[in-house]
Amino acid sequence: MSINSQSQLEAAQSVVLTPEHRLPLLIIFLGFTFLPLPLNSWIAVLIIVFGLFLLLQSFILRLEFTPNDLVVWQLNRELRRFPFKNWLAWRLLLPKLPGLLYFRETASPHLLPILFDPIALENQLKLKVGKLETPKKESPEQS
Repeated sequence: MSINSQSQLEAAQSVVLTPEHRLPLLIIFLGFTFLPLPLNSWIAVLIIVFGLFLLLQSFILRLEFTPNDLVVWQLNRELRRFPFKNWLAWRLLLPKLPGLLYFRETASPHLLPILFDPIALENQLKLKVGKLETPKKESPEQS
């Protein structure tokens, strides 16, 4: 099987990304580190609650890459479908921390926390809409 036909076969299959709990746990940990500080404790509680919300989302949400769409599932119910034909650009922001997925459709931009395996997410994005990736701006030292 040639590389070209193998990549066409991979593009024709649906892939569901596995959840990644690093971001919610990192936010919860950050919230707990603010508790002993002489700040108002409601800031720490707010950060912890947001982290718990993201942790819950990481358990109930799934991303599926179909040949033509990015589908968001919530407890086995389709929540939203983003057809690739409507995409204008995409970029992973701070993927190592983990970070955010930014993508723009013809109708509106979207910013999603990366609650899934960031490597698998990037691989699927490059496979499905790789030509739309927004390049990172070079710093003056690199040019």
